[in-house]
Amino acid sequence: MTGDLVIVGASVAGVTLARTLRSRGFTGRIRLVDREAEEPYDKPPLSKGRLKEPTRLLTFPEAEQLGLELLLGVEATGLDTGARRLGLSDGSRLDYGVLVIATGMRARSPAWSGPGVHVLRTLADARALHADLARGGDLVVVGAGFIGAEAAGAAISHGCRVTLVDPLPTPPARVVGRRLGERILTWHDRAGVNLRLGRVVEALDRHADGIRVRLDDGEVLRADHVLVGIGAEVDVEWLAGSGLHLEDGIACDRHGRALGADHVFAVGDIAGWATADGGAGRRIEHWNSAQEQARCVAATLLDPEHPQAPCEVPMVWSDQHGRTIQVLGAVDPDVEPRVVEDGDRLLALWDAGGRVVGAVSLGWPRGALASRRAIASGALTTEVLDAIAP
Repeated sequence: MTGDLVIVGASVAGVTLARTLRSRGFTGRIRLVDREAEEPYDKPPLSKGRLKEPTRLLTFPEAEQLGLELLLGVEATGLDTGARRLGLSDGSRLDYGVLVIATGMRARSPAWSGPGVHVLRTLADARALHADLARGGDLVVVGAGFIGAEAAGAAISHGCRVTLVDPLPTPPARVVGRRLGERILTWHDRAGVNLRLGRVVEALDRHADGIRVRLDDGEVLRADHVLVGIGAEVDVEWLAGSGLHLEDGIACDRHGRALGADHVFAVGDIAGWATADGGAGRRIEHWNSAQEQARCVAATLLDPEHPQAPCEVPMVWSDQHGRTIQVLGAVDPDVEPRVVEDGDRLLALWDAGGRVVGAVSLGWPRGALASRRAIASGALTTEVLDAIAP
């Protein structure tokens, strides 16, 4: 690779890319740009349990030792691919040889805001939310996705009274299917979370003694705090006019090269990498996939004649009420899986022609490990069942 490298986004993907390049002997200039002024940190733990000091992906001393330039507290505002120039919010411009976009996602903006109303995507968001939770009281969580569900468990541990609201009757089913979704909801019920499912929030009203959350069936919930977790969205507006293909993120070839500019790559949640057979890509919002994509791009930049493509099994996990959900490979929530139960543990397997292509583990790490190996090797469903048999 020749020329300077600029990485937009000091995310797990962006930092992994920079670290991998240095570990493999690249000595050129590397600059990481990020809108947050914090040392880069790992985001998944922000919603899992009580807030602790974040896991730093890269400290200032490490960056100095590795010869990485951190441009923090500034965000990308425009891209001129013809001139190879990146515009920043402070008015400056960066010229580059290769650009890698690793900005991830941002929390979808709610219709409501103000004191006591939170979203959860950044460390600043987490600090503000947990400062409120430490005071106890009533929390209403709007949206029962992974972040909302994890935050509900964290609030229970703070001693808060929690109500979880979602328009779907079985919210986890959109990821893991109805049967497993119903099992996960029993965890919330046993933990004392009040569930208002199949309900939509129509309004938030402020009163002297707190917030009133009005639902579409007329019920009014009193809240001291509200967390709105209605999903995330890609952050691509700043790329308008760049010539990149912006289709639910940044469309890329199977090696992460952005369509529309061969000197631009994208990694992590924002990137839709094409499939091995040349099919249109889809974004994979998995922590381990972000790291693997970063390592692939590093290898491709160092040896362009032998570009690399991901081969690891995608995996995402969620910790809820002391139990871990692990989702591996290609899970189709609309298809009934093969389900194995052992007490409170559950493993669901999706197959194609008898070979495992996806799995969900509820509190069964051994089952998740066996499934991951099976997906990677193309093993039969029966082999996984044999592996987890007592």
